[in-house]
Formats: sequence, C-alpha cells, structure tokens
Amino acid sequence: MLDVAEQLVQTRGFNAFSYADVAKALGIRKASLHHHYATKSELGLALLERYRRAFGQALGRIETGSRDALERLQGYVTLYGSVLRRGRMCMCGMLAADVATLPRPMRESVAAFFAENEAWLARVLEEGRRSGAIRFEGRAEALADVFVSSLEGAMLMARGGGKTRAFESVAGHLLAGVGAARRRARSPSRPAPPGRGSRRVAAPSGPRAAAGRR
Repeated sequence: MLDVAEQLVQTRGFNAFSYADVAKALGIRKASLHHHYATKSELGLALLERYRRAFGQALGRIETGSRDALERLQGYVTLYGSVLRRGRMCMCGMLAADVATLPRPMRESVAAFFAENEAWLARVLEEGRRSGAIRFEGRAEALADVFVSSLEGAMLMARGGGKTRAFESVAGHLLAGVGAARRRARSPSRPAPPGRGSRRVAAPSGPRAAAGRR
C-alpha cells in the first residue's frame, strides 16, 4: 500500500491521486485502505516517516562506505540520480510543491526532512574542509543549502525536458567545485586535462532519495 502511494506521489504529486487510485493498483476495495489509514493525511504522514527513515539509512551507508567527504557527497548526488532514472521525483520535493495545501503535520515532516539533509551535508562539508579532502569558501551550512536546492532544481529541469543530462551537468559542477583541492593535490605543477578535473558522478544504484525546498 505504501509502495504504491509513494510511487503516485513521486510521479503525480500528493493532490493528484486518491484512495481509488491506490485501491485499483492493488486490486482491493477503498474500504480496506481506510481500515489502515482513516484519512489521506494519515497516509501521507506515514509515507513521510518511512521516506525519512529510509533516506537516513541510505546516508548511514554512504558514511560507512566512503573514504572521504568528496565520496560522501558523490554518494549523496547518486541518491537523487537513482530516483530520477526510475522516472520519479524526490517525494519530499513533490510534497514541497503542494506544501500550501498539506496538513500541518505533513508540512512539519517535509521541513524536517530538508533540515536533516542540510545538517548532514553541512557536517560532511565541514569535516571535508578540515581534512583537506575538499575546499570551499564561506559557511558549510550555506553550501549545504546550495547542494539541496541545486539538485532539486536539476531534477525538475531534467524531468521537464525529458533528459537526465541537465541533472548530470549540475551534479558534476557541484562536485567539481568542492573537489578543487584534490585536483591540485594530484597535479600541483599543471592543471588537470579537460574532462579529468573532477570525479565522475557514479552510475546511480541506491535507495530512493529526495530533497526539495520548502
């Protein structure tokens, strides 16, 4: 039930599907859905709680499976790319588009999702700057906001244009910008050849992701 509802939110938006759509996809009666979630708002909140939990677990896997901050950022970008290539959008990004019509508990959960993502990114960025793995100017919190906003906007552009290259271009520029320190460390006497100055974004192969702006 939650899998089907999540897919509908990611492809249509929260206000563009009904219990009838979920019941039809599952081959059951709407009454069965109401037995589990009396209202659509309850269903939406359950979706958000599950999505945030899954995303947090994905970030944990990135932490344990990466050598440094740049690889963690690359893994974060891959989460978005994997969703886009499945023909979906970040669920919280889609919900953010409907935020004015969402019940308060859902609005608060969407806001919490973005706050959690920005906090994680800010920590990774600051740790990477201290270790020398990445380089950037200004506050880590501000750059974390840029990452989330840019990736969400890139997903919208890619979806609207029917191509993923727009997303890959934005993602590549974000990673190249903070990877400048590593490029200089590899070749201190001359600039890196074109196309080799930054790590390529890995092929998406991860759990669902998302982000968006409030």
